[in-house]
Amino acid sequence: MPYLDLIAVVVFSLLVVICGMSFSGSGKDMKSFFAGGGAVPWWISGLSLFMSFFSAGTFVVWGSIAYQYGWVAVAIQWTMCLAGFIIGFIVAPRWQKTGVLTAAEFITLRMGYRTQKIYSYLFLLISLFTTGAFLYPVAKILQVYTGVPVYLTTIVLGLLILAYTATGGLWAVVVTDVLQFIVLTAAVLIVVPLAFGKIGGLSEMIQKAPDHFFDLHNNEYSFGFLAAFALYNLFFLSGNWTYVQRYTTVKTARDAKKVGWLFGALYLVSPVIWMLPPMIYRIVNPDLQGLNSEDAYLLICKTVLPVGVMGLMLGGMVFATSSSVNTTLNITSGVFTNDLYKALFPHSTEKKLMRVARLSTVVFGVLTIGVALVIPYIGGIVEVVLSLAAFTGGAMYLPPLWALFSRKQTGRSVLWVTAISLLINLFFKFLFPVLTGTGLSRSMEMIVGMGAPVMLLLAYEIWALQSGFISRDYEHYVAEKAIRRTAAPAQPAEAEAEAEAEAETEDNRKGKKVIALGTLITGVLMGLLGLHAIGTTWVVAAMGGVIIIAGWAIYPRKTGKLKTVEISYNKEEKKASDYVE
Repeated sequence: MPYLDLIAVVVFSLLVVICGMSFSGSGKDMKSFFAGGGAVPWWISGLSLFMSFFSAGTFVVWGSIAYQYGWVAVAIQWTMCLAGFIIGFIVAPRWQKTGVLTAAEFITLRMGYRTQKIYSYLFLLISLFTTGAFLYPVAKILQVYTGVPVYLTTIVLGLLILAYTATGGLWAVVVTDVLQFIVLTAAVLIVVPLAFGKIGGLSEMIQKAPDHFFDLHNNEYSFGFLAAFALYNLFFLSGNWTYVQRYTTVKTARDAKKVGWLFGALYLVSPVIWMLPPMIYRIVNPDLQGLNSEDAYLLICKTVLPVGVMGLMLGGMVFATSSSVNTTLNITSGVFTNDLYKALFPHSTEKKLMRVARLSTVVFGVLTIGVALVIPYIGGIVEVVLSLAAFTGGAMYLPPLWALFSRKQTGRSVLWVTAISLLINLFFKFLFPVLTGTGLSRSMEMIVGMGAPVMLLLAYEIWALQSGFISRDYEHYVAEKAIRRTAAPAQPAEAEAEAEAEAETEDNRKGKKVIALGTLITGVLMGLLGLHAIGTTWVVAAMGGVIIIAGWAIYPRKTGKLKTVEISYNKEEKKASDYVE
């Protein structure tokens, strides 16, 4: 590994860890540690949602599909765009209005503690595999570029992520997410024109591409697969407890809508930018076979990026994955502490709960590292990611999500739907191939995985409607919400308007400052690397300048208080209906 690349990786890694550790004093209580005080700006939460959903696995998993099949990899990811817009319009504001800290807390209120406890254990178990699947691609990327053993890179990165996630809580997570988004986006934007230059432009790519390389679907990833995968992304982004946290930690329902819309807009554009380089590498080197196709993105980067910028790209990929891991670690720790431990020991002090929160973060992190180390032995990353999606996505996340909108569902009904769906998926994944000698195709596996819970829930709704069934769980939920509203201390309208208009909370201001300073430092680093980028100096230096301008724009500035109060008060009065169910 060239020394300039090594320096870039080390400097960026230190920058991310320092930014995260700077929030060591922010996690003073449960709400600040797991919800950022409920005042995270919508654009920070939206970018964090995007980066939490995204990881280096994007380059490995979808990059492998782009290299092999072409444009179908973009079509697969556009289903995430569709899910984001639907969530922005319908799901995110509903979650924000619940007023809960975690999705598990909603399940407790809506369907009872016993139901929540079962889902919590399932969530914690599945989260170990999802975070392990996030860690493995980084080890794969580092192994390809540096030759460092997979187990070593996995352990070191896992420990770095644990350091700031266990220390700073949600603010450490979202701030480092935004910084990683800026750096990685800049690096990817440099790769695309340089990759086209390698083959002589877009026209050459079109002429030399394999047949059907620009089709939206194919036999393995059929239209049925795309439709089922779109449902999976909708259920996963709407109901996964990790992502629900992004909708519940903003101030208003309108802000929650913007979180979903920002995610959808980013996934409309980014898949094209991400997938072009591995598609171009198919023209440069068409000889990659099997699991070697997982290396396509990194190999095109090694081919076209100048020394130093390649290191920054590598650092961006590494810590892009950390955003997925640290988000999941934060929410799993929140579920364990707030919804399991606190229920068993209701008289625990806030200090004791914070110790449990940090300790549980470390424990889950260590277990995640262990899972990541065994992924190469269970079929590779593409198989793990898509099989896990089909097996658990609809069964685990759709039933509680359905109860967010339904008055008929009960704790028992959603548990039965989850259990039956998991058994159906289990049968077709493991027993059906043994009995018949053939397994389901990728498309059918996804269709069955998403279709089973949908059909079961619809059947229950029809039965409940025809029989006039009224859910006591729902009635209890409505009564409990009424009690909570009554118990909340009244606040005069003027005081509420003034509180709404108060510049930002201390952590809010600090979050923006840390993002801005980190961005400025990264811009300077990119500019310096441009001086050494022979033949591409202007491209790299210009991108460094853009990053510096972005950092300057993000830095928080004071605003006039009187004018802001008046606007905020009018807005509050105009939008009062938004907060009434």
